[in-house]
Amino acid sequence: MSLLYEVKNLKFSYQLEDVEFEALKNINLSISQGDMVTFAGPSGSGKSTLLNLMGLMEVPSPQMIFYNQKCLGTLDEREKNIIRRFDIGFIFQSFHLFPVLTTWENIEFFLIRQGVEESKRKELIEESMEIVGISDLKDKRPTQLSGGQRQRVAIARAFAKRPKVIIADEPTASLDQKNGEAVMDHLFGINKKFGTTIIIASHDPMVLKHSPKTVSLKDGSVYEGNV
Repeated sequence: MSLLYEVKNLKFSYQLEDVEFEALKNINLSISQGDMVTFAGPSGSGKSTLLNLMGLMEVPSPQMIFYNQKCLGTLDEREKNIIRRFDIGFIFQSFHLFPVLTTWENIEFFLIRQGVEESKRKELIEESMEIVGISDLKDKRPTQLSGGQRQRVAIARAFAKRPKVIIADEPTASLDQKNGEAVMDHLFGINKKFGTTIIIASHDPMVLKHSPKTVSLKDGSVYEGNV
């Protein structure tokens, strides 16, 4: 499998008022196309920060994160937007669905931004809804859905644009055990059937138990012990 991400001696700091907080310290890792990886660790360990940098929601320093052999820290805004728009699907703990849109419209939103023509959008949306079992919810708005159903809409929306990688930040944290396991089953299915790279940040023991590959973080560093 080809190398998708390479992280080299990554450091990242936040400025909190007058104090500089070192969120990540000398992170080194690589992720190949088709991998399914979980960044594990307690709150404050740096796992969500690492996801944000890899997903270009934060801008890394030059020469520290490479995506498809491109240095993310040296890309201009147009290049970063292209990667976010076409290559990366995002799933969040709080779903981030548009409350005024139906399930269908939420999934369609980013396909329209990609310029996908209508008949192709229809095909992608229907397949994505079928994969996560929400075809019967296409006309429902988020307020009419349970937490588990909302997260399945979020998965379908992330997958509909057929990204190279899906980045999921604590995707089971707002769900009960049953719905959390269902979410992970859907992500595993997408990874196995379509070869989509899945990168998760989680401290959920159920997620960690079923993760093919885990990178443990503690205090901003890769940690070799138990988390």
